[in-house]
Amino acid sequence: MLEPLAFADAIAQLELGTPPHPEAGFLGGRLRPEDAALLLIPVPWEATTSYGGGTSEGPNAILQASHQLDLQDPFFGEPFRAGIAFAEENEEIAQLNAQAKAVAQQVIEALEQGEEAATVADSLDLVNQASERVNQRVYQQASAALGRGQRVGLVGGDHSSPFGLIQALAERYPSFSILHIDAHHDLRQAYEGFEHSHASIFYNVMAQIPQVSRLVQLGVRDYHRSEVEHLQGLGQRGRCFYDAAVSQRLLQGEPFAAICGEILDALGDAVYISLDIDGLDPVNCPSTGTPVPGGLSYAQMGFLLEQLSASGRQIIGFDLCEVAPPPNGGDWDANVAARLLYRLCGCLLYGSKAQAGG
Repeated sequence: MLEPLAFADAIAQLELGTPPHPEAGFLGGRLRPEDAALLLIPVPWEATTSYGGGTSEGPNAILQASHQLDLQDPFFGEPFRAGIAFAEENEEIAQLNAQAKAVAQQVIEALEQGEEAATVADSLDLVNQASERVNQRVYQQASAALGRGQRVGLVGGDHSSPFGLIQALAERYPSFSILHIDAHHDLRQAYEGFEHSHASIFYNVMAQIPQVSRLVQLGVRDYHRSEVEHLQGLGQRGRCFYDAAVSQRLLQGEPFAAICGEILDALGDAVYISLDIDGLDPVNCPSTGTPVPGGLSYAQMGFLLEQLSASGRQIIGFDLCEVAPPPNGGDWDANVAARLLYRLCGCLLYGSKAQAGG
């Protein structure tokens, strides 16, 4: 275990820009998690993944890729000065993932072969119970950090991972919007029988967390009719800027800045950001579990974060999910994700006294 440094020494070490120790933390830092202004919770969980896998390895891959980042951002400045650190991975979550993923794959295969759901009821119960346990652990970890006055972001894992963080934030913010960037709606009810499926995260959030006043979705381009109907049923609580419609507007010459303004107008004053990496063009994330042609460019995603920060809205938290290292090696996906994660940190800290060193 690499010995951590006191806050001032940890920041001074990052300022040097020298190659970090392989066992160093986020960005190559050596800050104690409890000393960070912004705590990043890694969640190595992907039990209900139904297509490609590997997202449980995402948090560690992103952490390692972050070691080669230069830390000056053209818009957000130097967010690292606030103090950003990964929490230790929860060993129970990793164990639950290994156990539940094997069972979940058996369920998925049985359903694909036409078996009735009743024949796999016990297996579904096991996976659902494991999912609840993960949600509890994330909620507890997030609540403890928020109670210490820390800001919190989450690094998945599949997109079911942030439910506990959103729960914890809902206890502290009576009303907030979610800006959800994704190729998918994630509005399925208990997809494949899994109550906390990665495809069900925002069905669950909107049904169980009334403090979420509005869900604003961007990048969606692969979905089921039932999800469109469910979004419509949310009334004023739900809005989607479908990728096909946004692309058409751009091809007709409308500036992306104008579309961003419309997206921001749909949000309230307090905003949580939920970023599934497959919301971006797959050139940025070829190994993610469910890549879909289309999506935002890296530059568009960055511009959206900048405009969100400049709008003066309060960013209360975020998650970055569905990043998977390629099975044959390489770190392109993690490299892109590490840079996005640092920009998300900058967005959360933008304008705060913490970033200014106060």
